[in-house]
Amino acid sequence: MTFFDSIILGIIEGITEFLPISSTGHLIVASEFLGIDQTNVNKAYEVIIQFAAILAVILNYPSKFTFKHIDLWTKVLIAFLPIAAIGFLFSKQVKAMFSLEIVAIMFIVGGIVFLIVEKFYDESKHTTSDVEDVSYKQSLYIGLAQIFALIPGTSRAGSSIIGAMLVGLNRKASAEFSFLLAFPVMCATTGYDLLKHHNELLTGANFLNLAIGFIVSFIVAFLAIKVFLKFLENFTFVAFGIYRIIFGILLLTFA
Repeated sequence: MTFFDSIILGIIEGITEFLPISSTGHLIVASEFLGIDQTNVNKAYEVIIQFAAILAVILNYPSKFTFKHIDLWTKVLIAFLPIAAIGFLFSKQVKAMFSLEIVAIMFIVGGIVFLIVEKFYDESKHTTSDVEDVSYKQSLYIGLAQIFALIPGTSRAGSSIIGAMLVGLNRKASAEFSFLLAFPVMCATTGYDLLKHHNELLTGANFLNLAIGFIVSFIVAFLAIKVFLKFLENFTFVAFGIYRIIFGILLLTFA
């Protein structure tokens, strides 16, 4: 991986982490295009720059990361437990699914799901408009929906947002709960990969590339969150559904 590669991947990660279009899927595609082999070290690099994007959540929502919001974080942790358990038990099987074909198929499937959900979605009937008002039951259902994100190309943000919309959250609250839910998910996966590959990642050129990608991902993600929430004030998720389907078809056609 070159210095240029690390910048490109950092930008892609920062833009896509919080959008329902699968950051992992885009990183896999970008790595293939740039000729970056999907070695264990490079996969760990991709996970760690994802954590940089997650840190942007703290900068955007500093008031949420205080002891005053213990109840909210209890709900977030409840939503985190399903993917943590399944991911831990089937980690080898999950990593074995990392391929362009699976990513492409799940892009299309996810896009269709978004279009179907939006077709029958009525904002007036979704009364949970603040993440503080999410119930424990809603949190668990969102967490169960997030399990689908273990399939490359599905999108962690997308699956949790869909789950949130289906249990009564409006679009903005769904997106914001997804942002917060990303924090424990990425803390766990980053910690695991850093522990497993720290000897390779924290030395020489690998460390420099990691540092550059980390900083770029953080800055871009911070801006992407603000733009995304502004977008949701006036638009639905239909555009993301269409994008996913087109992107998936292109991948199947040219991969």
